[in-house]
Amino acid sequence: MTATRPRDLLAIGLVAVLVANLIVRLSYGSLPGFPLFAGATLGVLAIAEAIAGFNFRSRIRREPGTRPVQPLVAARAVMLAKASSVAGAVVAGWWAGLLAYTVPRAGEVTAAASDTASGAVGLICALGLIGAALWLEHGLRTPDDPDDAEETAP
Repeated sequence: MTATRPRDLLAIGLVAVLVANLIVRLSYGSLPGFPLFAGATLGVLAIAEAIAGFNFRSRIRREPGTRPVQPLVAARAVMLAKASSVAGAVVAGWWAGLLAYTVPRAGEVTAAASDTASGAVGLICALGLIGAALWLEHGLRTPDDPDDAEETAP
């Protein structure tokens, strides 16, 4: 299994931005308002995955006082990290697509100003989830992983 490439996540996010912006442009008047902390759940997931990344990293490196990671647990954590990074890219694209529509209208329309704040919170939390998922995936690499050798090679 290869490591998640940021350019793949960027491509997924850009497609999501375009689709979300098109949907918002066509149906913004009929959409309900977005709660301010609508995207905060992703922030909680990001915190949990970042903590897990630090935990797994120390266990994979077999630091004193840690238990070894069971292979099935590591495989599940990698799948979680990959799925979270892709989901974060899609959701970040959605919030960015919403923001691309609401930011220019925030001064004119009260709902757009409120949705801009919601979009900003959601986008920040989604980007945090992407970062935490990539950190979790990085923390699960073994010390003799070939990807690590490429990073340290001149």
